[in-house]
Amino acid sequence: MKISYCWLREYINTSLPPEKIAEILTSIGLEVEALEQYCPVKGGLEGFVVGEVLTCHKHPDADKLTVTTVNTGSDAPLCIVCGAPNVAAGQKVVVAPVGTTIHLGDGFKIKKTKIRGVESAGMICAEDELGLGDSHEGIMVLDDSAIVGMPAKKYFNIETDFIFEIGLTPNRIDAASHIGVARDLAAFLAVNTDDFDKARDYYIPSVDDFSVDNNSLPIEVIVENVEACPRYAGLTVSGLTVGASPDWLQNRLRSIGLTPINNVVDATNFVLHEMSQPLHAFDADMIAGGKVIVKTLPDETPFVTLDGVERKLDVEDLMICNAEAGMCIGGVFGGQVSGITEATTKIFLESAYFNPTFIRRTAKRHGLNTDASFRFERGVDPDNTVYALKRAALLIKQVAGGEISSEITDIYPNPIKPFRIELNYRHFSKFTGQEMEPQTIKSIIEALDIEIESHTLYTIIVRVPP
Repeated sequence: MKISYCWLREYINTSLPPEKIAEILTSIGLEVEALEQYCPVKGGLEGFVVGEVLTCHKHPDADKLTVTTVNTGSDAPLCIVCGAPNVAAGQKVVVAPVGTTIHLGDGFKIKKTKIRGVESAGMICAEDELGLGDSHEGIMVLDDSAIVGMPAKKYFNIETDFIFEIGLTPNRIDAASHIGVARDLAAFLAVNTDDFDKARDYYIPSVDDFSVDNNSLPIEVIVENVEACPRYAGLTVSGLTVGASPDWLQNRLRSIGLTPINNVVDATNFVLHEMSQPLHAFDADMIAGGKVIVKTLPDETPFVTLDGVERKLDVEDLMICNAEAGMCIGGVFGGQVSGITEATTKIFLESAYFNPTFIRRTAKRHGLNTDASFRFERGVDPDNTVYALKRAALLIKQVAGGEISSEITDIYPNPIKPFRIELNYRHFSKFTGQEMEPQTIKSIIEALDIEIESHTLYTIIVRVPP
C-alpha cells in the first residue's frame, strides 16, 4: 500500500522528515518496506523561472528564428534566440537559464551559445520541454498574473513528495488510508510527547457544508440481501460536467501510482485512499426504472465488467442492479454499461458496507483484486458509510459542478455495535513479555480512539469502534 508524505501531512500537523515517520510507522506495526522520492514532473522544474518577453525581432540571418530579450528578475535581461512561431513581446513565459537541465528525451543542459552569430543565454520553453504536456507547437504562454522571477515549480505548484510503501498485514485494514495512518502516527506522537491532546489532534475533513440542493432526481434503493450488504447508502448529483480533474487531484492520485480517469471517478478514488471507504458512481441515465436493487442474480447470468470481459455470475455474487439488469459486481468491479462517460450529466453515488466473506469469495471466484475488494474483504468501517458519501459528494461538486438532487438513502437495519473487550494488565504483561504502567496503556488506547468504559485496579473494559 502506498502512502504519500505530502498527502499524509494534510491530516496531521507534523514537521517530522519522511525518514523519521518511516521509522515510527515500522515501530508501531505499519512496516515501511520502501521510501521513494516522487515528483510529478521529471526534474521538478528545478532552475526554470518565469520571465517576460521585453523585445522581439527577426533574427538577421535566419527567417525562422527570433531574437528576444527576456526579463527573468535578474540584474540584466537575457538575450535568447527562439525558434517558436508564437513568441511575442509582452508575454509571460517559462525560461530555462544557462545551467538548467531539460529532461526531454535523453536530456541536455542549457549552455550559452551562438546561434547564427547571435549569442543566446537560455531557452524559452514549450510544454514538452518542461514535462508538462506533449505540445511542441510553440512556447508555453503563461497568464498575465505570473510573477517575473518566480520559480516555475512554485508557479505550477510542483511539490517533491516521498512515498511510503507499507506492507499492510490483513488485520490492519484500519490503516489502509491516509487518515488511518495519520491516526496511528498521531497516537504514537501523543504517547511520546508532553502535549498529549495537541499531538493526538489529527485532522478529518469537515462535511458540515453538505446540504441537499433539490429533490429533482430521486432513486429508490432496495436491499434484498441484507446479509451480504448490511449497510447501503446513496444519493444523486445532477447537472455535473465530466472532464479532466484539476492538477492537484491528478497529482495526488499519480503520486500513489493511480492513473486519473475523470473528475467524478477521480473524486471517488481520492476518498477511497483518504479514508479507506470505496465508493461507486453510476450514470443515473443508465438506472432503468429509477431503482437500485442490491441482490444476487441466477447462476451463470452473463455480465460485462468495465474491462470489457463477459463473466458468468455465481448465485452468491452480490450485484447492484437496476429494475432490468445488473450494473455492478457489488464491492468488486463496475459494469461496462453504467459507468461514467463524458456524456454523463447526472449520477447515483453509492457508499456501502459489504459483508467481507461475500466479497472475498466473489473476488477470488472471478480473479479480481481491486482497491475496493481489497478493503471490503478485510472489513471497512461501517460507521464511515454516510460520512464518506457526503465527503465524496462535496468533492464531486467542487471538481465537476452539479447539485445534490436527492436526500441521502441509508439502509442499515442492524447497526454493528462497537466491540466490548476486557483487558487484564497481568495477562497483557504475560502475553507481551514486558511490564507497562496502566496509565501508559490507557493513554495508548485513548489515542487510538478506543473508548475506556470502566476500569479497576487490574482490568479495563474498552469499546473498540467497528
